[in-house]
Amino acid sequence: MSVLVRIPTPLRALTNGRGDVQVEAATVKEMFDQIEKDFAGLKGRLREDDGTVRHFINVYVNEEDIRFLGGMSTGLKPGDEVFIVPAMAGGR
Repeated sequence: MSVLVRIPTPLRALTNGRGDVQVEAATVKEMFDQIEKDFAGLKGRLREDDGTVRHFINVYVNEEDIRFLGGMSTGLKPGDEVFIVPAMAGGR
């Protein structure tokens, strides 16, 4: 099942500059595992040691936050888009 993963600009150095990555995965967890295999180093930026998504990273499947779906078990189907969005903070 091919899904499109949108990589945020700050992490593109780890994906050879690619902003979009096609991944074969049936769940969000499988998607994370696959992009880590393809692009070593992303796991440490996106997930905690226990495998959960870091608190400052938001993940959306077709514009729906996975925290309100099935979390890492959220199912994926062909054509889905996954957006990885780091939280923004700071400024006045």
